[in-house]
Amino acid sequence: MEIAVVVFLSSGLFLGWSLGANDAANVFGTAVGTRMVKFSTAAFVCSAFVILGAVISGAGASHTLGKLGAVNAIAGSFMAAFSAAVTVYGMTRAGLPVSTSQAVVGAIIGWNLFSGYPTDTAALLKIAGTWVACPLLAGVIGVVLFKLTAVVVAWAKLHIYRLDAYTRLGLILAGAFGSYSLGANNIANVMGVFVPANPFTSFSFGDFAAFTAVQQLFLLGAVAIAVGVFTYSKKVMLTVGSGLLPMSPVAAWVVVVSHSIVLFLFASQGLEHFLANAGLPTIPLVPVSSSQAVVGAVIGIGLLKGGRGIKWGALVNIASGWITTPLVSCLVCFVALFFLQNVFNQQVYKDSSYVLSQLAIDEIERRGVATKRLESLKDKRFESVREFRNILQLEMAPNEGDESTILDVARIDTILINNSKLWLLDSKPLSDEQRAAMWNVVGRKFVHRWTLDRALAEASDAWKPLPATKKNKLFNRRLQQDRQIIYDVFRIKENR
Repeated sequence: MEIAVVVFLSSGLFLGWSLGANDAANVFGTAVGTRMVKFSTAAFVCSAFVILGAVISGAGASHTLGKLGAVNAIAGSFMAAFSAAVTVYGMTRAGLPVSTSQAVVGAIIGWNLFSGYPTDTAALLKIAGTWVACPLLAGVIGVVLFKLTAVVVAWAKLHIYRLDAYTRLGLILAGAFGSYSLGANNIANVMGVFVPANPFTSFSFGDFAAFTAVQQLFLLGAVAIAVGVFTYSKKVMLTVGSGLLPMSPVAAWVVVVSHSIVLFLFASQGLEHFLANAGLPTIPLVPVSSSQAVVGAVIGIGLLKGGRGIKWGALVNIASGWITTPLVSCLVCFVALFFLQNVFNQQVYKDSSYVLSQLAIDEIERRGVATKRLESLKDKRFESVREFRNILQLEMAPNEGDESTILDVARIDTILINNSKLWLLDSKPLSDEQRAAMWNVVGRKFVHRWTLDRALAEASDAWKPLPATKKNKLFNRRLQQDRQIIYDVFRIKENR
């Protein structure tokens, strides 16, 4: 790996360290704050299970984050991660459990504004919606779980020493589950911005298992989180553990479990698959704020007790951090990208070229967008997304959905299916039918991605998307991931 790549990845490692320093408090803060679990024990368990969660189950939440904005140059990924990390670090220095998710979202929007690429409003609203739903859901779960736990404890009539021992064990087990959920959900915050420009390549251990490029990236980020847990998380643990509401050990256990359940719900691809197959609404796979989840659970329990003992001043300080975090991160990223590009001559984004050929105009029309005002732009080529978007606004002022369709269809992404590269697909998770269909397009050159998609779908049903229903949602997402493999292997890189 080139030294420049290592340098650029360092910001992701810094962000991982910051997340470990800050968000470990949300898993073990109440346990450590109530002195039921030693800090060293909490740090070890948290680190081990964060790594497992990130590597095994970390891919789900990164999908939605990638839709918000695909940072397509590693220097840009570096600065987006660094901006978020600086923001989180500053809040951590103040002892505040800020939202790493919000810092990353703010940084990505900053990159979008600087590069000229549009921000996906639907993805942004989905993510922002979880900023409200997450603490509310954690609060509800906390209240229900606290009541059930109180009933069970009263029924069991355990001796205080036996209850103390069970609570300690329960806090450790809940912390392990919470750490796994934290790694699965929040690794997208740490390394998600690097996925489009991932410098790693997949490899296999014989015929037994494959270690994908994304898993390697997530492993690196998870190790950074673990280092942050050990080196700098104790202060924030004490803030969460006792700064908002004095809690009993049993209440501390309820908070950890409630927080962990919320993170798991927003990261579990298995749960999404089950709900989709049952025809039920699915829970969006979004990197939610673990800080918001734990605070929501703590406040839920406090309100259940009548609100007495809640330190509202501390809550206001934490909430103000949630509001300012994305704004600060966005501003820092935008300004820093300017200096990185113009002072240090680094490519912080890869621009795209666009052409409105007759074929592209026909496809745009087929997708339900009126194209009469595009006729004046026919066969013209635009060398940047900002230029193309400005021209579209002048010619037809499209709404966000129509603009997204036009950009997607007109974008030039030259792909040559070269026979000499087919062996590169051997280690990829493609089906036999998909591999066989590739021979039908060998030697062909495609100017747009969608023209390749159409050719593959004509060659085999294994490449054909299913009708857009809840049950077919996961199949179509996996199909898009398979298509991305083909794009990455056979794309002709242009010098820009």
